Amino acid sequence: MIVRTALKLGCSLALALATPALAQTDDLAAALALPVVSQMAGARDVQRFAWVENRAGARNLWVADAGQKARQLTHYAEDDGMMLYDLALSPDGKRLAFVRGGDDEFPDGRIPNTASAAYPPGQQVFVVGDNGVDPTPIGDGHLPVFSPDGTRIAFTRRGEIWLWQSGKPARIASFAGEATDLKWTPDGKRLTFVDNRDDHAFVAFLDVDAPKLTYMEPALGYSAEPALSPDASQIAYIQYRDPPAGAAPDGGPYWSIRVADTATGKAHTVWTAPQGMGGRYAGTRQHNLYWSKQGKLLFPWERSGFLQVYAIDADKGGEPKELTPGKFEVETFVLGADDVLTFAANADETDRRHLWQVPASGGAAKRITNGKGSESLPLFAGGLLAGIATDASHPGHPVVAKGLSPLSDAAELKGAIEPEAVTYQAEDGVTVHAQLFRGKGKGPRPALIFVHGGPRRQMLLGFHPSQYYSNAYIMNQALAAHGYSVLSVNYRSGTGYGQAFREAPNIARDGASEYRDVLAGGRWLAAQKDVAPEKIGIWGGSWGGYLTALALARNSDLFKAGADFHGVHTMLKNVDNNIAPELQLAVRQKQWDSSPMGSIDKWRSPVLLIHGDDDRNVDFGQSLLLARELSARRIPFEELVFPNERHEFFRYTDWLAAYRRATAFFDGHLK
Repeated sequence: MIVRTALKLGCSLALALATPALAQTDDLAAALALPVVSQMAGARDVQRFAWVENRAGARNLWVADAGQKARQLTHYAEDDGMMLYDLALSPDGKRLAFVRGGDDEFPDGRIPNTASAAYPPGQQVFVVGDNGVDPTPIGDGHLPVFSPDGTRIAFTRRGEIWLWQSGKPARIASFAGEATDLKWTPDGKRLTFVDNRDDHAFVAFLDVDAPKLTYMEPALGYSAEPALSPDASQIAYIQYRDPPAGAAPDGGPYWSIRVADTATGKAHTVWTAPQGMGGRYAGTRQHNLYWSKQGKLLFPWERSGFLQVYAIDADKGGEPKELTPGKFEVETFVLGADDVLTFAANADETDRRHLWQVPASGGAAKRITNGKGSESLPLFAGGLLAGIATDASHPGHPVVAKGLSPLSDAAELKGAIEPEAVTYQAEDGVTVHAQLFRGKGKGPRPALIFVHGGPRRQMLLGFHPSQYYSNAYIMNQALAAHGYSVLSVNYRSGTGYGQAFREAPNIARDGASEYRDVLAGGRWLAAQKDVAPEKIGIWGGSWGGYLTALALARNSDLFKAGADFHGVHTMLKNVDNNIAPELQLAVRQKQWDSSPMGSIDKWRSPVLLIHGDDDRNVDFGQSLLLARELSARRIPFEELVFPNERHEFFRYTDWLAAYRRATAFFDGHLK
C-alpha cells in the first residue's frame, strides 16, 4: 500500500499528552490531521471516481481514473468548518458538481458558522471541470444532479427545485416540504424526488419544461426510496408508517412496496410486510430499493431477524426471495448494471465489514474483497466497483474493489495498537461485543470505557469509515499509548448483531437496558489483572454522552471520572396521545428513571462536559441543565463550550481541543 502520511504513536505521544502547552504539531494533532475520505461519487459512463478528503479540517475534492494517479481539483486551505458534500459527476466524468457550506445532515436548516466568521458563510452549489480550474458557483442550494446528457444541473433549496444550464439558474418548482432523493428520468424530461414534510412524505414527478408536479398516490405515512422501472413507465417506492408508542417490535404490518404509473400517479400495492419479525420498516445507510432489468424489486427486510436483501417480482409480487441469507447484517447495497447485487456486511467477521456479490436472480454470495480491515459503501463508475477501505492503521481511503487497488495514497498511523476482539456477558445474560485497546506501559494501569453514539452504530476492529468515529478511534489509540486500557463497547440497541439486539427490550426511554452492557464492561475491566480497579473512567459522545452521564449518576462507585461529549441528560419528552392518561404518567416516570437526571442524587464522580452551542442533534440545553443541577449538588465538573459549533464538530481545531482537554481531565483524576 502506498503511504502519503505516516505517524508513529508511542512514547512521544505520551509526552505530548502530558504537556498541554506543546505546539499544535504534537502527535495527537498529527494523528487527527490524517486525511480521511468520504462522499465518494462515480461517473455513469467512464471509470472515474471523485471524493472529499478532509485533512486537518481543510476539505478538498479529488478525482481519479482506475490505474491513474489521483488529482486534486480544489485547494481550500483553511480549517473553516465549511463542509463539502453532495458530489455528482457528469455522465462523461468531465465535470463535478458539489456543495460547499451548510450541514449535509440538515441541508435546508440554518447555515452553520462554526468558525465564528464575522459574516456567516452561505451554502452554494459549484461545478468544476476535470482540469481543476476554480469552481464556478451556480446557485444557493444543495443536492445537484446532472441531466442524462450532462448539459443541465438540477438542485434544490428549502422547498424549491432550480435548474442551471450555463448562465443564471431558474426556479422551476416550489412545494411545501423538502426535496430528497432528486433524480432525472432517463429521457431528461422529468425529475423524481421525495417531498418530505416531516411527519409524512410523498413521491413526486416534475415535468421540467412544462413545469408540472404529479404526486404518486399520496398516503398516510412516508413514501420513500423511489426506483424507476427500466422503461421509466412505472416507479416503485416503499410506503411505511411509524409504529405507535409501545408497539411490539414484531407487530404490524407497518410497511409495503407500491408501484405507480409515472404518467397518472395511480398506484397499487405489490407486497405488504406480514405481521411478525420484520413487520416494521428498517433500512440500510444507502438507497434501499432497486428495480432490476429482469423486473425484480430488491429491498431490505428483517424477516429472519437480521437485515438482509430480498427480491420480489415487480408485476406479480408473491413471496420475497432472500438473496443474502445468514446471521449477519447488510449495512449497504447497490445494484450494478449487470443485475448483480453488491453488498457490505459483517458476514464472516462480526466486527469487520467486507463486500460481497450475488446475482439479483439468486445464487450463492461470493466475498469479493479480502482485506485485513473493513470495506464499505460500494459504488460504481463505468461498471467498475469501488468503495472505502479502513483497517487498524489506515483511516478511510478509496479503493477499487478488485484487489483493493488504492485510488489514492493512503495515510498510515504507524505504531497503532491492534484492537483485540472481546466478548463478555451482561448480568441478564446478553452477550456483548467490544474492542480492547490494551494500554502501553506496566500495569496495573487506569482504564476507560468508550461508548459510541447513535445508538444505531457498530464500532469495528479498526478505523471507522465515518469522520466522527475515525476521530474517536484515534482518541482511543492515543489514550492507550498514554497508558490507559480502553474498552470500546458495542452495547445493545446498536447495529450489526440482529434485530433482537438492536430492538432489545427496555432500551432507551423504556428502561435504559443498554446500560447493563456498559456496567458489565466496567466490571470486566476491573477484573483484569493489568487494570487498577479503582481507576476506571468512561467517555463518549451523543448517546455515548448519555451513557457516560448515566454511568456516573448510577455507579460513581465504579466509574471515577467521565468525559461527556454533547450527551442527553433528561429523556423526558411528550408522550404520544394513543394511550390513556394514567398510562402516560407511567411512561413519563420510566423516561425519568432512564435519565441521568433520575439518579443524579447518587452522582459523586467528576465529569467534563463538552458541547457546541449550535448543536442540531442534541440540544445545548441538555448540558446547561446538567451543569445547573451539578452545581446545586456541589458535584465537581469542568466545561468546554464551542460557540457556533455543531454536533459533529466541523472544525479540526475543536476536535483537537476537546481531546486534549479530555486527556488532561482523565490524567488529573485517574493518574
